Amino acid sequence: MSSEPPRKPCIQQSSLDEVVIPATSTEWVTFSQTALLQAFDEMAAAHTTAAFRSAARALRESLVQPSANHNGLSHSDDPRDTLRLRCDTLVRQLDQMIEAYTLERAQYYLHRLRTGLVDVRTSAINDINLLRWQEYDDVLTDSLWVIERRDTSGAHLGWYWGNFVPQIPHQLMLRYTKRGEWVLDVFAGSGTALIECRRLGRNGIGFELNEQVAQAARELIDREPNQDGVVSDLLAGDSRTVNIGGALAAQGQCAVQLVIMHPPYHDIIPFSDDPRDLSAAPSTETFLTMFGEVVDNATPYLEQGRFLAVVIGDKYSKGEWIPLGFSCMSEVMKRGYTLKSIVVKNFDSTRAKRSQEQLWRYRALVGGFYIFKHEYVLVF
Repeated sequence: MSSEPPRKPCIQQSSLDEVVIPATSTEWVTFSQTALLQAFDEMAAAHTTAAFRSAARALRESLVQPSANHNGLSHSDDPRDTLRLRCDTLVRQLDQMIEAYTLERAQYYLHRLRTGLVDVRTSAINDINLLRWQEYDDVLTDSLWVIERRDTSGAHLGWYWGNFVPQIPHQLMLRYTKRGEWVLDVFAGSGTALIECRRLGRNGIGFELNEQVAQAARELIDREPNQDGVVSDLLAGDSRTVNIGGALAAQGQCAVQLVIMHPPYHDIIPFSDDPRDLSAAPSTETFLTMFGEVVDNATPYLEQGRFLAVVIGDKYSKGEWIPLGFSCMSEVMKRGYTLKSIVVKNFDSTRAKRSQEQLWRYRALVGGFYIFKHEYVLVF
């Protein structure tokens, strides 16, 4: 039995026994739209599968070569004649054409790619161009979010005990808002969501019960560059009763397109002894009643057909698991909302718990419980 000769390193063999050049990195490249579309037209003019593949491989090779302008494809003196594309995504789509078994199928893939470069098709709730959906691999679509560490770049200092990771509002805004739209955060805390609003070009209005925390958050938000000139308004007040409509009217608005709620996980972290503070609620039932009042106060200002997200975890009390997440979910659904998704996000231990991991493991074995390692992002 003969053995297969060794292949050269870094060369991948396609299913058609044709050598394929390794794909590029995930860099973004600015192309000349005219030059790129002309290359596509030359491919489309091929009358045989072999001729099409030859043209596609030539184009692919020009994209992966470390030349200054990709053989003229990325050079344009006219800013109106430019396309900014993920080079690796473009290469993958060319690979799909090269491996197509029929000319008709390859032409279909080419037509789909060409359409995505000259046309835009978005939904009513975000800016994702569905004709170029392959480029959005930074947008999460799975229901399990594993985030290794909190984003601490820019104004995200993580100084406030109990704040949530910025990646959560970041993902929610990418999925459920367009640039220039309005986000309402009724448990603003250290201003995490409003900082992300600035980064993504969304207007943000937030409410925080504690005036001192609100002032510290305002100072942090102001440190974040505001390249899009969006509104970042953080006010002190009780979100159960505060005049949300008045705050919006002061900005010339009557509605928001996304509501984000990251309430205290009841009394896990006692933020204050203020009776208006949900973390000071004397019982789970009272906590849920107060949470429902916040939902009631925010709902009239959420534009019809748009989204509300609740970030919440569960708790233990007297040896019993208290399902705060599902109880809050029930409170929202009682008010006519439709549950769209339940996302489970991994929960990093606090520094104190990390130093006592073995102790917590022993306690779990003795007490018959499991150590919290997740929280929920509930989307309505």
